[in-house]
Amino acid sequence: MQQTAAKYISQQEYLAFERNALDRHEYYKGEIFAMGGASFKHNLIESNLRLALGIFLKDKDCNEFGSNLRIHIPSNTLYTYPDIIVLFDEPEFIDEEFDTITNPSVIIEILSPSTANYDRGAKFDLYRGINSLQEYLLIDSTVIHVLLYVKNADNTWTLSDTKDINQTITIPSINFTITLADIYNGVDKVNR
Repeated sequence: MQQTAAKYISQQEYLAFERNALDRHEYYKGEIFAMGGASFKHNLIESNLRLALGIFLKDKDCNEFGSNLRIHIPSNTLYTYPDIIVLFDEPEFIDEEFDTITNPSVIIEILSPSTANYDRGAKFDLYRGINSLQEYLLIDSTVIHVLLYVKNADNTWTLSDTKDINQTITIPSINFTITLADIYNGVDKVNR
């Protein structure tokens, strides 16, 4: 049986398609991947964290953005939508549409069962192609578990692993500290 070759999509074709799409899609090396929806717990964790970050960053020289801001990594072609981005500097856009940046400083992903392995592994490998990236925070939506990767001066990464609801996690580049209890506030009341 003859196998049909996958059609290669250029980055320009992807952007033209994505900017008119009703749903969001990732792009990597000529392929487009549909992004699924998120659970109530995922959204609650994102809301808790974005609220705390927004209050903390008010009147500071950096901003936080939710999952509607696309990032692009030119070194490996990935276009994706992290759950939360913190941006220190002026945004570096890929074009005059002002909807895709290349210079996030902090990326936060909330892990779902369907994406956890990708976010911990291959996606983190791709994210390390971002020169401006300082921290990568992973928050599990199914159990209390937070992983924080911090980039060192020699471009290696140090991992902090926290599972205690009474502990805090600190994002060093912005000196932001939050308790796991605040991140997971209300999640234990959700039965799904």
